[in-house]
Amino acid sequence: MATNLDQFLSRVDALLDRVEPWLPEPTATDWDAIAWRWRKDGPQGHRGRGRLEPIRRPHRLRLEDLRGIDRQRAEIDRNTRQFLAGDGANNVLLSGSRGTGKSSLIKALLNRYQAQGLRLIEVDKDELIDLPRIIEQIEDRPERFILFCDDLSFEASESSYKALKAALDGSLSAPPENLLIYATSNRRHLLPEYQRENQDARMIDAEIHQGEGVEEKISLSDRFGLWLSFHPFSQAQYLEVVRHWLGQLGADGAEHQGTALAAAAESAALQWALRRGSRSGRTAWQFARDWAGRQRLSHR
Repeated sequence: MATNLDQFLSRVDALLDRVEPWLPEPTATDWDAIAWRWRKDGPQGHRGRGRLEPIRRPHRLRLEDLRGIDRQRAEIDRNTRQFLAGDGANNVLLSGSRGTGKSSLIKALLNRYQAQGLRLIEVDKDELIDLPRIIEQIEDRPERFILFCDDLSFEASESSYKALKAALDGSLSAPPENLLIYATSNRRHLLPEYQRENQDARMIDAEIHQGEGVEEKISLSDRFGLWLSFHPFSQAQYLEVVRHWLGQLGADGAEHQGTALAAAAESAALQWALRRGSRSGRTAWQFARDWAGRQRLSHR
């Protein structure tokens, strides 16, 4: 049954390939936008034409709002400024604990540097196979583009995994100078790691040589020139972020540490984090929004 289905899908794909040259041209890209998503025009699984769909309401995060990650923020900000200046800059892999600001950092960079020509293209993991088509559309543009891949995780056999490896550093074609790839992941090497792969390691002249499975996993993350690691927040860091967001949202008592209201807010914030099982910037923002909303409702 599976074989028949595969044959049918293969025939459909071949038919679509023949029809594609007669399809209408895709809508022209709106280059007045500052951010886009890559969208496929073809059916699921078909290579399609694809287009850059403008994002009309990008997040308006500020770099100053991202607390507890000062070192990571400074590193990616420096790398981005070098990129905008046309100096040496690296593709970046941001990995580590959930909710600690990996994606938010990239969104905040767009907000800060859009006036200097920075633009953002969001690409889903399953559509990374279209990277050559995306590059074709932007390589002659004057803007500087960050291709944003959020929450990446692969199996080694996936075609999008191989396409990303080639785009980073593995193709005969040099990547355009106006493009960098910034990717986030909860996994340092973007692929699942298994105990048996470490057991394949061997000793040669007292040196440990990794097994082929481990080498394959490292080969993708190694193509990112800059690695930034993110770790769970301490209680003090978490409460600092809570106080910041309470202040931004105008919650009562946010700027008056030591008061009964501030103590009540901090106690509630710790209970909120305990229920969520996470002390992170995302958890702090969610608590602050809830706390400020409750206050406004009670004052009506």
